[in-house]
Amino acid sequence: MSLTPAKPVLVSDETLQRPSREQALDAVRTLIAWAGDNPDRPGLIDTPKRVVDAYGEWFDGYEADAAKELSRTFEDVTGYDDMVILREIEVESHCEHHLAPFLGKAYVAYLPGEKVVGISKLARVVEIFARRLQNQETLTNDIIEAIESHLQPRGVAVMIDAAHQCMTTRGVHHRHVSTVTTRFTGAFKNDPALTERFLKLAKA
Repeated sequence: MSLTPAKPVLVSDETLQRPSREQALDAVRTLIAWAGDNPDRPGLIDTPKRVVDAYGEWFDGYEADAAKELSRTFEDVTGYDDMVILREIEVESHCEHHLAPFLGKAYVAYLPGEKVVGISKLARVVEIFARRLQNQETLTNDIIEAIESHLQPRGVAVMIDAAHQCMTTRGVHHRHVSTVTTRFTGAFKNDPALTERFLKLAKA
C-alpha cells in the first residue's frame, strides 16, 4: 500500500502534511543505521520498502471513516429489544508510546433503539480505530463513542482484552499479562444485572 499521494492529517487542531514515501523510506534507513546495522547490505536493502508498506496497512485506519460504516442502518427489527453482541473481534493495534503492537480481542454489544446496523459494520469500526496509534483506553472510548453517536442505542458495552508487546518484549518482560479495558453507557451503565450478563456472554 503506497503512502502517496500525501494526505493532510489533523493533529491537535493543526493540519500536519503527511511526509512523502521517499521521506518515510529514508526514516527507516536512518533507524536501521541507528540500530547499528548497514541499511545497504543485501538482507536489509529492501527492508525500508517492506516497512513502509507494512505501515500503510497497519495504520490504514487514518484513511477510513467509522461514520460511513455506521451510516447504513435498518429500522425493522421485528420487535427485537435485547442486546446484540459480537465476541472475539480481532484487535491488532500499536501503542502510541513505543509503536509496539498490542494484540487481543474486542467484545462489543449494544441495545438497539430505533436503528440497527449490520454486524459486520461493528467489527469494521473496531478495525478502523485499532489501525491507528493510541493507547487501549482511547481505543475503547473511540469505539463506544462512534456507536453511541451514530446509532443512538439504549446502551453500549465494550471490553478489550489485549497483550502489549511494549510490556512483553521490553521493560518488565512479563509475557503472560494482558490488559482489560471496559466502558459502558446507557442501560449497560445503569443496570448492573445487564452489565454482568454482557460480561458473562463475552467470556462464555
